Amino acid sequence: MKFESFSFAPEIIRAVTECGYQTMTPVQRQAIPAIRRGQDVLASAQTGTGKTAAFALPILQKIADNPKARQHSNARALILAPTRELAAQVADNFATYGQYMDIDVLTIFGGIKSASQAQKLKQGTDIIVATPGRLLEHVIACNLSLSQIEFLVLDEADRMLDMGFISDIQKILQAVNKDRQNMLFSATFSSAVKQLANEMLNKPKLINADKQNTTASTISQVVYPVEQRRKSELLSELIGKKNWQQVLVFTATRGAADEVVKELNLDGIPAAVVHSEKAQGTRRRALREFKEGKVRALVATEVAARGLDIEDLEYVVNYDLPFLAEDYVHRIGRTGRAGKTGVAISFVSREEERTLKDIEKLIGQKIKRISVPGYEVSSRDLLIKQLQKRRSFAKKQARTDNAGAQMIAEKNMQGRRVKVKSGASKAKKIK
Repeated sequence: MKFESFSFAPEIIRAVTECGYQTMTPVQRQAIPAIRRGQDVLASAQTGTGKTAAFALPILQKIADNPKARQHSNARALILAPTRELAAQVADNFATYGQYMDIDVLTIFGGIKSASQAQKLKQGTDIIVATPGRLLEHVIACNLSLSQIEFLVLDEADRMLDMGFISDIQKILQAVNKDRQNMLFSATFSSAVKQLANEMLNKPKLINADKQNTTASTISQVVYPVEQRRKSELLSELIGKKNWQQVLVFTATRGAADEVVKELNLDGIPAAVVHSEKAQGTRRRALREFKEGKVRALVATEVAARGLDIEDLEYVVNYDLPFLAEDYVHRIGRTGRAGKTGVAISFVSREEERTLKDIEKLIGQKIKRISVPGYEVSSRDLLIKQLQKRRSFAKKQARTDNAGAQMIAEKNMQGRRVKVKSGASKAKKIK
């Protein structure tokens, strides 16, 4: 099905065509008609399936159908996102889709001076894309009124709840215009997401474009068993020998991310890092240089798992497996987007084997293993058997040692008894 089928404004069709979009994805085919009809929507779709366009295009069309002058400290549409990166990306998408319309889009998140944001908010805008915490600060400071909001979107709702934004979201729901259309998009439908949906949505259209917690068929997944201490060495070797030009690498901690970047640069592979301790300007520069090809590897923590949108990204490497199996799906979803192919590589140490089993159970498939000569990891079962043999030998040795000690003790006791007897005989003779 093509976008022209839904009678979008010529300005929107022109922008979509220039983006290279031809046919709609499953989530777009289901969500766009429902949103155009004014229904609330509760949608689940894997990342990279075009869900931003699924809510952005019909919102833009509805605004075009009912033009209004901008009001001071007000907006018509509010999109909440969990991270700065995702908020910036969604705002960019809105601006791209509405580039031939008279549409103003404002992005609100932390890391940027609040005063400059407040000034722009007071001028009024059409669409606000924001993280919950910073948005609530502006509402409390009376820089923004949510009384005129017509469209409210929660993007990556499960992620926002995981990050502890539930209190901020509930306060925003209390402040926002009650006569509005709601859209909640989530990669997973946890009990917390369902509860939020019950509070927020009114008879929503349920959309489940893909089986929950599955990975896109366009992504090839492989596992490299490797000792934890040799992961950075293997990463450099793979990037160098296979000539990977654009690799997104995920680590478990900020410290690990910094260390990986240091090692890659020492090996002559240009690399940059993105995590929460880096300033917003530094993170933007790293992402820009990665997109431009100035750095070959971008190393990130979980904060970037859903916020990065890198066109034609071919390789994603899980340097460390995520703590939650569900996050594996979100990480590798950075590649294989919009029908294009991608490769997801996971380095798995002996200690991460259990996490890998949880991931395979979640996605319903066994991931192919590739052993690299020189990086082999000893079998966990073999190690357990060796350990059991050692313990058994130790116990046997202990029993042998105890038996020998007992024999020596008995001999000593006999010697003492003999001495006592002979002493007694001597005493009798003296008498």
